[in-house]
Amino acid sequence: MAERKTDLALEIRESFPRNHVEIKGVVLEKKYEEKAKAHITTVQINDERGSRAMGKPKGCYVTIESENMPKDEEGKEALRYCIGHELERMMPKQDNTSALVVGLGNRQVTSDSLGPRMVDHVVVTRHLEKEIGMEFLKEHNLGIVSAIATGVMAQTGMEALEVLKAIVKETKPDVVIVVDALAARSMSRLCTTVQITDTGISPGSGIGNHRKELSKRSLGVPVVAVGVPTVVDARTIISDHLERVLSKQGYNEYEIENFIREVFQDEMDNLFVTPKNIDESVAIIARDLAEIMNLCFWRSHKKV
Repeated sequence: MAERKTDLALEIRESFPRNHVEIKGVVLEKKYEEKAKAHITTVQINDERGSRAMGKPKGCYVTIESENMPKDEEGKEALRYCIGHELERMMPKQDNTSALVVGLGNRQVTSDSLGPRMVDHVVVTRHLEKEIGMEFLKEHNLGIVSAIATGVMAQTGMEALEVLKAIVKETKPDVVIVVDALAARSMSRLCTTVQITDTGISPGSGIGNHRKELSKRSLGVPVVAVGVPTVVDARTIISDHLERVLSKQGYNEYEIENFIREVFQDEMDNLFVTPKNIDESVAIIARDLAEIMNLCFWRSHKKV
């Protein structure tokens, strides 16, 4: 079928014609967390063969899907714990881990403002180590955290990678955690899904606006990427609807694909759709992700 733009490894795995067959070099695991009412899917890409098949770097991609975020309060605490647990699994296992939390995206564009808004709520403590001392952080069970929203190239004239290289060189964090808004194929996954990966991120790749990758290879320290899909491209919405309608009318896959290609025009390449309540959703998710970060560093420092 026609190509769908997505940042989610899970959706790329689902896009294979026979999803139940094995893909060499790719391991798929699924589980359900009852308390959080969350479906957790792990896509592990083990080698270059799997990387080529998926179009993604080797590494671990964990997707957490739950209707509890951000629609109601019931189960939110369990969901935050669930997401925090998956995030902690990808962080370095050492005492007094220092982290640089990075919010990617454009604060002026609501659907792309998740990263910068999240940074507003992160508890930063790195300055306390210098001003008060490490004993204060230990006494109050605080991790060593710094944070920055890098802005976008149109605002700063710099790639996020250029900014972060300088910061990492100066501050020497043990891990960089980047948070960004993503693109999805499925409308149902908008603002209800979190993807965590230890491979880093290429900002804007889901909407075809590729920037230089942020990864251990480019920054010299482990990079964990956390993303929530907030947009879906118009082609996907129209294609999915046409596929359902034409399939019911008896057209085969080849005929449907040719018809969809004839329908689309190049002008639709840059058209993306976001939910009508995106303002509220992004504000809530940004606070929730920041709280998860804060609790995660508190827990990791106490080694609970």
